Amino acid sequence: MQYSFFASCLTWRSHRLAVLSAVMLVGSVSAAASADNVSVVRELAGRVGPIVGSSQACTSIPARRVQVILAKFQDAIREASTSPNERNELAREFERNIAEGRAAVNGGRADCRLVERQLADLERSVNTPAPAAAPAVAPATPATTGAIRPAPSGPVRGVTDQEIRFGMVIPYSGSAKENGQSYKRGIEVAFARANAAGGVHGRMLKLIAADDGFEPSRTPDAMKLLWDKEQVFGFVGNLGTPTAAVAVPFALERRALFFAPFTGGTLVRRDPPDRYVFNYRPSFVEEADAAVRYLLKMRKIKPNQIAVFGQNDDLGEQGFAGVAKAYRAAGLNDKAILRLVYTRNSIDMDEAVAQLKAQKVPIKAIVMVGTTRPAAKFIEKTRDLFPGMIYTNMSIVGATALAQELSMLGPRFTENVIVTQAVPAVSGYSSTVLEFKTALAEMAAGEVPDYISLEGYIAANLLIDALKRCGPQLDTERLVETLENTRNLDMGLGASLSLSRGDHQALHKVWGTQLDKSGIYQPIDLE
Repeated sequence: MQYSFFASCLTWRSHRLAVLSAVMLVGSVSAAASADNVSVVRELAGRVGPIVGSSQACTSIPARRVQVILAKFQDAIREASTSPNERNELAREFERNIAEGRAAVNGGRADCRLVERQLADLERSVNTPAPAAAPAVAPATPATTGAIRPAPSGPVRGVTDQEIRFGMVIPYSGSAKENGQSYKRGIEVAFARANAAGGVHGRMLKLIAADDGFEPSRTPDAMKLLWDKEQVFGFVGNLGTPTAAVAVPFALERRALFFAPFTGGTLVRRDPPDRYVFNYRPSFVEEADAAVRYLLKMRKIKPNQIAVFGQNDDLGEQGFAGVAKAYRAAGLNDKAILRLVYTRNSIDMDEAVAQLKAQKVPIKAIVMVGTTRPAAKFIEKTRDLFPGMIYTNMSIVGATALAQELSMLGPRFTENVIVTQAVPAVSGYSSTVLEFKTALAEMAAGEVPDYISLEGYIAANLLIDALKRCGPQLDTERLVETLENTRNLDMGLGASLSLSRGDHQALHKVWGTQLDKSGIYQPIDLE
């Protein structure tokens, strides 16, 4: 028997509404009715969107209830659309209506008790028989690549009475391999520490890593290996901005957790946030803003004496966008910022160096958005040409590996090298840093603590905290709801961690460090 999804909750009873209502439940539509269905979806978006948005804003309403309605309407958009442009247009219209609903609650124009009743009407409509005029709808076909799959019933993937399996895609080769290994080490130490204490509700935490070489073309195979063969519960600690462009859609299509990726990119920080994507670290924009403000206010560098050096892909684009935003926020012109680029997984700096030498106004500081080896090579190539140059690097550079490479070149190469960080000084004595050092010594004797492994440890403990609060009946939806209710978690960082429906980034603080002549990072005030 076919059932109508929205028919009982709306006043319409037209033939075309009946067609679409059945579509929204079973996920199939005939081509002949496609134009009609697009029109109905557009009308429905104006009614359903505000209810979804206001329900999201009402903290008394469980997110899982809202997600069911949201997912079904997203399926309807995909099924009714005849082209990607049409699908995107409908999705944007739906999102605008959702935003209106959130604004109504946040602005005090809607009462959550009324919103609850409206949502209940939508939910009841799922079990209402479709009008008799509705034509037969073909049985649902297997989900296509772009479809969001329904939540599984029965046993939970990657979860047994004995363990929870997480997957991680990182480079074992390429310019970012050191970063990947460090991040993995930190997560493994946190998991090992939890396992030594009996696990989480009696389950051991297991991390399985796959290699993509920091190349987006290899990321799909790595994700499929972990999902299809290893049967992981979700993904934690994937590394890379360009690779995230491939990995995130893969996870979302399967409604799989995508937790604490090592990137500050906007792709994993959408507004409103993607339900299954959570971040620990600050964004590239926040790090770039901190670096620019430091150079302007603390080092008194003129705006036209700052350049940006970055990878010629999404990583570099987003770093540059962060610098431009910082300029605009300071009331400065961002149009004339000098931009220097290099190719991912390359250390050929000749073009960037030549461009820097050709500037009439001498550049005195460079905001660098890149990985370890390209950053070190650029500093090596330009240090003697510009002796007083200040180099600010984002935390993704891999601070420890960068210090090692520059120290091998000599003391003058560590001068004026700054790295913004997503964690406090690893040389410090905060509670988390001391705890991490002790755990690392116990679990991986001989390994030296660094900033990226510390970040992996902190991010993993944020996840472990949520797993504990989630309880023994674990599934992805329960874990998402638990994560979204993380409030002011004190992990001894000097900054508390919080997550909510509207903010899936736990930390917004940026720390500053600077290399001394011995190659050791010292904390600095960024403002």
